[in-house]
Amino acid sequence: MTRRFLFVLGSARAEGNSELLARRAAEQLPPDVEQEWIDLTELPVPDFEDLRHDSDHVRPTEGNVARLLDATLAATDIVIVSPLYWYSVSAQTKRYLDYWSGWLRTPGLDFKATLAGRTLWGVTALAHTQEVVADPLVGTLHNSAAYMGMRFGGVLLGNGSKPGDVLTDDAALTRAKTFFEQEAPLARFLYER
Repeated sequence: MTRRFLFVLGSARAEGNSELLARRAAEQLPPDVEQEWIDLTELPVPDFEDLRHDSDHVRPTEGNVARLLDATLAATDIVIVSPLYWYSVSAQTKRYLDYWSGWLRTPGLDFKATLAGRTLWGVTALAHTQEVVADPLVGTLHNSAAYMGMRFGGVLLGNGSKPGDVLTDDAALTRAKTFFEQEAPLARFLYER
């Protein structure tokens, strides 16, 4: 199967530090690897409404939610590109992940089975020198991958606050060169280890 990367941009700022770092990492992918970039601010979706006990779920066939779903299902690798906002993912990113809950319950999708074995990655920029403050974001993505039976490639962390700051983080730029080359193990919840 040809690898197809979906980069889900969750920043409130166009061309923010997280996106710049993700693009540096993506430049290293082989030319035969397909890439799709979706900016959640340019593809807004309504707040997720939890209807799991109230109604039947219907597969969206048009609009932004349908486009996100189709792109997600087509990806072998999903890269969440979100700055660290209040120690976790951005609101736009969280909304996208919330939609996974509905897609899990949509008849005929087999959403969880489709994503099982595929790989979830993260790229984030934080305005803090201690990377441990990003642990909640890393945990969100790791646990999401574990629940879905996905592989987890980890999170590429960079430092930056002002636009373009991450481009001066030499350590992050070095890690970006090989980030997508690493082996992504099957994600497991901490209690399963």
